[in-house]
Amino acid sequence: MTDAADYTPPEVWTWTKPSGGRFASINRPIAGATHEKALPVGRHPLQLYSLATPNGQKVTIMLEELLALGHSGAEYDAWLIRISEGDQFSSGFVAVNPNSKIPALLDRSGPSPIRVFESGAILMYLAEKFGAFLPTATAARAECLSWLFWQMGSAPYLGGGFGHFYAYAPSKIEYAIDRFAMEVKRQLDVLDRRLAESAYVAGPDYTIADMAIWPWYGGLVKGALYGAGKFLSVQDYTHVQRWADAIAARPAVQRGRMVNRVNGEPAEQLHERHDAGDFATRTQDKLGAA
Repeated sequence: MTDAADYTPPEVWTWTKPSGGRFASINRPIAGATHEKALPVGRHPLQLYSLATPNGQKVTIMLEELLALGHSGAEYDAWLIRISEGDQFSSGFVAVNPNSKIPALLDRSGPSPIRVFESGAILMYLAEKFGAFLPTATAARAECLSWLFWQMGSAPYLGGGFGHFYAYAPSKIEYAIDRFAMEVKRQLDVLDRRLAESAYVAGPDYTIADMAIWPWYGGLVKGALYGAGKFLSVQDYTHVQRWADAIAARPAVQRGRMVNRVNGEPAEQLHERHDAGDFATRTQDKLGAA
């Protein structure tokens, strides 16, 4: 790896060698499928293809919350996509999400399947489909969507920026870590100030904005991301801590964060979810009342 101080960018960048780091084997500068493989299809109206990264957790939390409200049409099959093995580059997955990123949703409840990709778009789609977790009053809806898109725009600085250079890059670059740590702490301050005046991010009610933000920033302040809690002094963001704990206590959130999870304690993993009963044997001692 060339020292950052000695590196001069070429006039035209070309992909001549692996980038290094944890995800080098799946990084490439082109799109499209690398192999032919159809996606499995279960019996429920909604087919989710995902992994329990923060972005993946958003959608399984939303689906579990909808089911908890009694929306039987939100029943779903959750199929595991192992991104480290390149499952996202199969022809079937690329047909659902041409960007080859999880999560991807296929809604088969109508006459023709509808594909939805990008986690924020999936949350909006489900909220509008079921009439839940997205305010209908103009001002409240605008506030909710503003915070939803705040997360969509901010998280790349946390994940691809800070998380990559702090935890995954093959060498530590002081400038990169300092730059992104500064931005993440600014974002946490934005969120902490908002939560000092509001029970939830978009106002008094729990919405898709909370579902989008919690897996990232809630996970960060509770020590679940990058092992960076002490480094970022996350204990200082007391209002974010309060909010993160409140959401973590929700039974639907506890279920949703387990779906398609392949790390952590085995009892907290549910690699695939095809029925509500899939949670029973391994999680009934860990979940709150249904």
